[in-house]
Amino acid sequence: MSDTAKSFDCTHLAHSIKTWGRELGFQAVGIADTELGVAQGRLADWLSAGFHGEMDYMARHGSKRAHPAQLRPGTSSIISVRMNYQPQAAAGWPVIAARDKAYVARYALGRDYHKVLRGRLRQLVRRIESEIGAFGHRVYTDSAPVMEVELAAKCGLGWRGKHTLLLSRDAGSYFFLGEIYTDLPLPPDARVQEHCGTCRKCIDICPTGAIVAPRKLDARRCISYLTIELKGPIPLELRPLIGNRIYGCDDCQLICPWNQYARPSAEADFRVRHGLDEAQLTELFAWSESAFHERMAGSAIHRIGFERWSRNLAVGLGNAPSSEAVITALKSRADSASALVREHVAWALQRHGIT
Repeated sequence: MSDTAKSFDCTHLAHSIKTWGRELGFQAVGIADTELGVAQGRLADWLSAGFHGEMDYMARHGSKRAHPAQLRPGTSSIISVRMNYQPQAAAGWPVIAARDKAYVARYALGRDYHKVLRGRLRQLVRRIESEIGAFGHRVYTDSAPVMEVELAAKCGLGWRGKHTLLLSRDAGSYFFLGEIYTDLPLPPDARVQEHCGTCRKCIDICPTGAIVAPRKLDARRCISYLTIELKGPIPLELRPLIGNRIYGCDDCQLICPWNQYARPSAEADFRVRHGLDEAQLTELFAWSESAFHERMAGSAIHRIGFERWSRNLAVGLGNAPSSEAVITALKSRADSASALVREHVAWALQRHGIT
């Protein structure tokens, strides 16, 4: 712990941190220790099976992911937070059913959550420092090899559902997680009981069969991986299964009974931008590259770039009902400068009987 930190009562400070966190807009705050031995074994098995696909960073940082003190030396406790993100948006299933519309994962409809959570976590750090002085810490928001779901489960913010996401009885799964690794000797919170029971709705609903067993995801088949992480062509056999999901997928969350308790977020930054909750595929496909960068600046979507955005939309258009508007849109990009886009446009046109 930093030499400049004042003496303090650990239990009282932990209670205060949770109060301050809620005042800053986190719906739940917990404290975990750094022991992740069991989770490390599960991660090793998952990597050995090749389920991480092209996400090589998962393998490169495997050891640090399971040993917080390797990632930030001196770490002895971890503050884990939960922030709701569900926006006031068009209902998910009707958009998915309307195959001429584009479905964007609910978490990506507003401002980039990395920036929102990081800023709020830094405010929490400053509030702690105002009470005890400087202390060793580092803030993470899905930005480093951190086992955020496991840490959140360890300190009672929820349990790992069969879809691998964290679930809460009072908030479902529509929330972001963030962490502060600290050298403070804070008392850890206890786990909560799991409440999935025999339910397997998330497994059965997955469009591509990516949830191969309870709490085991083959990312190579996951639509979120295919539309966000995968840099090259989407496998031919999976393209029809993607439907109109152009950025991420929420099916396993939409079907989950616990999400009936999810609350819409009050965060202005998570409000829907540019009508992305029910935009037409043809409308989005008509964006120029400059329009994409202008409109998606500050969004999580921006990081995949215009090429992959166009690739995903081409797949969505290939799965849309045939119409003059759809075919005209696809033909307008048939000679794209991007070989990746050209390939997916050609596939989409073939789906509509155009060769």
